[in-house]
Amino acid sequence: METLTVQQLIDAGVHFGCRVSRWNPKMAPYIHGRRSLIHVIELRETLRGLIRAQNFLYHTVAEGSQILWVGTKRQIKGVIAEAGERTGMPVVTERWIGGTLTNFSVIRSRLRRLEELESMDEDGSINQFSKKVIASLRREKRKIMRNLAGIRHMTSIPGAIVIIDPSREDNAVREAHKMGLVVIGVLDTDCDPEGIDIVIPGNDDALRSVRLLVEMLVKSVEEGAATHRERLAVTGAAERTDDQPVSDEPRPTRQRTLPRPMRNIRELGSAEESGIDDGESERRSGPRMAAVEIPAVEIPKE
Repeated sequence: METLTVQQLIDAGVHFGCRVSRWNPKMAPYIHGRRSLIHVIELRETLRGLIRAQNFLYHTVAEGSQILWVGTKRQIKGVIAEAGERTGMPVVTERWIGGTLTNFSVIRSRLRRLEELESMDEDGSINQFSKKVIASLRREKRKIMRNLAGIRHMTSIPGAIVIIDPSREDNAVREAHKMGLVVIGVLDTDCDPEGIDIVIPGNDDALRSVRLLVEMLVKSVEEGAATHRERLAVTGAAERTDDQPVSDEPRPTRQRTLPRPMRNIRELGSAEESGIDDGESERRSGPRMAAVEIPAVEIPKE
């Protein structure tokens, strides 16, 4: 798994934080110092958080879970959309819709409505309505596409969520915690690290900084997806081996021995049919009682 060096982080400007007047005191463990009224981020903490996030994402995706990418800043929308396309994972680049995780069934119903509107537009059945209704339906379609197109193929709750600048996405962080998801965040010095499971301190405003950090996370996700596909291929080969058709050639069989009680009954029946009594029947059925005549006794009358 590829890792970065401190010099690469410095060249991308990851170490630049926010102004001192805007800092959050809870970010003090991740701050190296200040220079010209700007905080300098401790890059060793950045590398530590990045490595933890890479390992976690690799194992999560290797198990078959999805990763949700969230970034709604104007300058980083393209980076998040590219990460979603490369990994095949859902993304959120517009505003976070309340209930995306906690009310997922309603979100899926809106996506089904989007598919219905698209099918109406494709087969021409939308033309049976008036112009006003057609305009309303197409406006509804554009709105759903804008808000939910990124999570269109998210059929279940993801295994983890990656958020750029959690201070803007506090609703996403709360919903992820309610659903028990692991939250990975790229935080600047003005963010609150509470509620973030894996903290990656870094400049979340500069495009070069965010692109470098997201690139490393995307590579880990791609490696995990490749491992998952290999496991599925091995499992599928094993299943195909087990499901091979049975040959028509007769298989050799060995003579079955009957249980002892059943064998005794059959031997007894064959002996009786042949009229031969070798004493075995007496031993099986026990000794025979001899018939004894009992003399009559007269009882005297009083």
